[in-house]
Amino acid sequence: MAHEYGIFLPIGNGGWLVSTTAPHPDGSYEYNKRASILAEEAGMDFVMAMAKWRGFGGSTDHWGRSLESMTMMAGIAEATERVKIWATVHANIHNPVIAAKMFVTLDQISNGRAGMNIVSGSYADEFEQMGLWDADMSKEARYRMVDEWTDAVTRLWEEDSVTLDGEFFQLTDCESRPHPRVRPTVISAGRSPAGRDFQARRSDGAFLSGDTMEDLRIASRDVHEQAAALGRECKTYAMLTVVMDETDALAERRVARIAEGVDVEALANMRVSWGMPRDRATSWTQSATGQDAFQTPYVAGSPDSVFSHINTVVEGAELDGLMLIFPDYHEDLPAFGEAVLPRLRAQDLSAVSA
Repeated sequence: MAHEYGIFLPIGNGGWLVSTTAPHPDGSYEYNKRASILAEEAGMDFVMAMAKWRGFGGSTDHWGRSLESMTMMAGIAEATERVKIWATVHANIHNPVIAAKMFVTLDQISNGRAGMNIVSGSYADEFEQMGLWDADMSKEARYRMVDEWTDAVTRLWEEDSVTLDGEFFQLTDCESRPHPRVRPTVISAGRSPAGRDFQARRSDGAFLSGDTMEDLRIASRDVHEQAAALGRECKTYAMLTVVMDETDALAERRVARIAEGVDVEALANMRVSWGMPRDRATSWTQSATGQDAFQTPYVAGSPDSVFSHINTVVEGAELDGLMLIFPDYHEDLPAFGEAVLPRLRAQDLSAVSA
């Protein structure tokens, strides 16, 4: 099986490291465009950008400056030729009719490389500032809303007229033409049973996480099996930060340097926005370690060590691919593309021909 590898673009300043001593991508279009071109040159399969409407302060002003995902990815679609272009849309703030047409537009700009990462919004602060946060909506209702939203979008991509009298959305003889030339890939993230159910029914790709390798494998297997039972395919991915250098020791030195400046204030604000009481978030900072600067699992080591670890994760968790994060995309992507990715590709080819 050919595994897929892509990058999570740093659309917000600071990228995915919350530290004063880490490289600090500025979140600009030029930075992200360059990272996307380097990803394509390295042989990556996709580039994805999140959607973020408010940052988390702290000494790094983490994600205090960010761009809009769909607009930015339209520009990156023009700047690239081969990588898939996955943009993020919030179902809770974008009407499905508007979103459907925006992604038809992205489909044309990208010549069939568009992907829609659907999120429901989990950071209350982002939407309270707009007056768009419904604190009374349960998680179950939020999942129903996203499901209905996705049904509306996908029908608009296929049908000339859509009428929908739903719990959350009402469409009356609604038209959205042209339809996509290539139906955009639907992506979603989630680890709960409800999230995995949505992925199996609605998504082409699922981003998963787990506290242990076994947890991640169980989640991946569950999505694969549920989708297969419905006659569908849903690929599974996880996120991994890659800190690579010539030797393991040099890579660990990079990790130690990043850990020195961990911005616990920004991390506490992030937890408050998730819904954690302020006193608990403040208490958590007393036990925070430098490794908390990393927002995802990470591997630190030489090219050999990184190659081995990626194999362990992908095979051990039965994943279809990984979305990678780098401390310094401009410096680290070419090195990964030269020293690691070709070996992963060759390994996949050998497995197919065996």
